[in-house]
This record gives sequence, C-alpha cells and structure tokens, in this order.
Amino acid sequence: MFDVNIATVLVVSLLVMVALGVHIAIALGMASALGIFLVTGGSFDVVLAMLGSTAYEALRAYEFAVIPLFMLMGEFVSRSGAVTDVYRAIHRGLQRLPGRLAVATLLGNAIFSFVTGVSIASAAAFSRIAYPEMKRFGYHRGFALGAVAGSSCLGMLIPPSVLMIVWGLLTERSIGQIFLAGVLPGLLLVSLFVCYVLVSAVARPALVGGGRETAAGATPEDDIPQAGRWQTWSSGIGILLVVVAVLGGIWFGVFTPTEGAGAGAFIGLILAIVKGMRLRGAIDAILSVGRTSAPILLLLVSAALYSRTLAMTGVSSGIQGAFLGTDLLPWMLLALMIGIWFILGMVIDSISIMLLTLTIFEPIAVSLGYDPIAFAIIGILAIEAGLLTPPFGLLVYTVKAAIRDEDESISIMEIFRSSTPYWIIMLVGLIAIVNFPQIATYLPSLVF
Repeated sequence: MFDVNIATVLVVSLLVMVALGVHIAIALGMASALGIFLVTGGSFDVVLAMLGSTAYEALRAYEFAVIPLFMLMGEFVSRSGAVTDVYRAIHRGLQRLPGRLAVATLLGNAIFSFVTGVSIASAAAFSRIAYPEMKRFGYHRGFALGAVAGSSCLGMLIPPSVLMIVWGLLTERSIGQIFLAGVLPGLLLVSLFVCYVLVSAVARPALVGGGRETAAGATPEDDIPQAGRWQTWSSGIGILLVVVAVLGGIWFGVFTPTEGAGAGAFIGLILAIVKGMRLRGAIDAILSVGRTSAPILLLLVSAALYSRTLAMTGVSSGIQGAFLGTDLLPWMLLALMIGIWFILGMVIDSISIMLLTLTIFEPIAVSLGYDPIAFAIIGILAIEAGLLTPPFGLLVYTVKAAIRDEDESISIMEIFRSSTPYWIIMLVGLIAIVNFPQIATYLPSLVF
C-alpha cells in the first residue's frame, strides 16, 4: 500500500544524506532501514532480518563475481604494457592522417575499453600514455586532453563494461545481450570522434602541432619510440585473444558472463607474465582490484535493500504511476529521464546514479514501449556523458590528477571546455539510438 508520508520520508532522507556528502552506500542503507522501520510499525527485528537476508542473497549470487573478475582481467592487461605497444603500432600505421596521434589515442582507447570496462581506468592510463607524446610534439594541450577524456567514455559503452554489468544485475536483464548491444553504438561513437579529430586537424593545424617538420620531411610524431616486432605482435595477439575468447565465448553461449570473466582474468594473467610481470606485480594487481571492487559490491547490496524497501512502501509503483499518469508523450518522458541523468552526472558517480534511479526508470521505459536492451544503452550513454559535465565530471578530474606531474598549469575548466565536443557527439549518438534502436538491438537479435 502506497503511503505518501513514508514515501516522502524515504526519498527526502536519502537526498538529504547524499547532499550532505554521506557515502551513497551508507545513505541507501540508512534510508532503507528507516523505511522498513516505519512501514513495519517500528520493528527493529524486521529491519535487522531484512538487512541480513538481503546481504546474504546478494553476495552469494554467482553473478556478482563478474565485476571483480573483469576488473582483474583489465588490471592484468593494463600492467602488461600491451596497450602502450598497440597504441604506438596504431600510430605508426596512420602516417598519412593529419593529427594521427590523436586518432591513435581514440582507437587505442576503444581497444583498451574491450579489456577494462572502466572509464576511469581508461582516462588514467591514456593521460599517462598519450598526453605526454602529444604535448611533446606540439599538440594544443586542451585538444590533446579533450581527446583523452572524451574517448575514455568508451570504457563504459564498449563491453565488458562495469556499468553494463551493474545494469544487468539491477534489472535482471541478460548481461550478454547488453554487452552485444554496446558494440555498434561504441563503434558509431568512435567513428564520430575520429571524424571530429580529422576535421579539426585539417581546419586548424595548430591544434595538432601545426605540421612542423624535422629532418627528411618527417613530422615530430615519427620520433615516437617503437616497440620491437615481437613485442608489438605479442601485445596485439594477446589483446585480440582476450577479446575474442571472452566476449565471443559469452555471446555464443560457451561461457556465462562470470565464467567468461574468469577466463579473461586467466588469459590476462598469462599475457602479463609473458610481457614480464612478476609475482609482486600480480599481487599488487589483485589488491588494487579488491580495493576498487569491494565498494562496488557494497553499493549493490545497499541498492538491493533500497529496491526492496521501495517495493514494500509502494514508492516505486507510486512514482511510476505519477510518470505514466501525466499527459506527456513517451519521448518527453524519456527526455525527462535523460535530463535527470545528466543533472545527477554533474554531482555523483555513474554507479550511484544507477542505484538511485534504475529500479524506477527502467519499468517506466518498458511500459512506454521502449526496448529494454536499447534503453540500457541509452541510459548508460546518458549517465556516462555526465562524467564530462561540470562541475564534478569525474573523468575530467581523473585526467587532471593523472597529468599533475606532467602539466600543473592546465585548469579543470580548460579540460571541461575541450571535452565539450565529445559530449555533444555523445548526445548525437544518444539521439540516434533513441530514433533508431536497431543500432543497439541488431546484434543481440542475431545471437540471442
């Protein structure tokens, strides 16, 4: 039974705690406990029982292991140095393109996304890999950092993405289908990003070093140190093996997502060992993933509890009824949800946004007639765009932190401004998927 007073207390208490800076997991847990306490007439025993059963059911779920395993796969591949080798090989193969170092950054980030699934990892890695090279060869620093920050968003759209996994877990949709749905939208964004860089390089050569030449007519970019042939080929084959074995296995039913993540972590470990990683490095990688994934799992437990509380108090059905009871057209309601995601993206992280909104928004979108898999990609793209939006766009702050030793003088707002074209391109891609959901649903329809 929907109780307006309890619903108001539940929602307002959560928003107040988030606004005061309380960690989102604690805020969700406390709001849930308060809601259960009120709806059961003040029974602490029910609150404790509900908390215990929810935590047990969430953490014992086989599917939850997929998050740390995929993160471990990405950590091993990242520490192997294979991404740097492939990045430089891509650059060497694009010698006839203007601004090819920026294009190599975009393509390298897309490849890196296939093995990490975390935008923050992409932003941190390529800030250290690509930005020093572009700066050394005369690239406008804002343009260079915009390319790094903008293309890092691909980490959450191209599978295996942590956001896709969380979306699947929260909505009980097929993670394999969501993975496959992200491929064509991801390639679409990569293509649009590359077109923007090429047009900018032709229109304003100063952005990419001004075409200055060195001896024998070579541009400064040609001085980038290259990996040996064995090193390059082993890196490329290793990354290709990870992508084909893991994602191909999931898509064609050989693995479940959790089994695929385990296989990917094992292949990533072998690649890292071949590339020279030793026991100390492997231990550091495992500890790093533990520190990152443990808070995510805690968030998912608190989100499961909050979702149960919303159902018990009737808040979910009440909010959904309020949305659907308006005279707004379906596209207007979708635009409203996307607008809320954009606004939330300015102040809190992507997973927290999902935890706060997904259990309410997804049923509304499905009842409006939107395909749930296409809506997953729309939502992930909208939430990810928020990471480039001031004042607290997390990707921009990650890039700034990663280049602190390289360039202290560049301001946060300069990176935000340089990332704006990529934000606009993401908005264009989002609109394209809304109007042509087949972009997201075509590949899943072939396999599933």
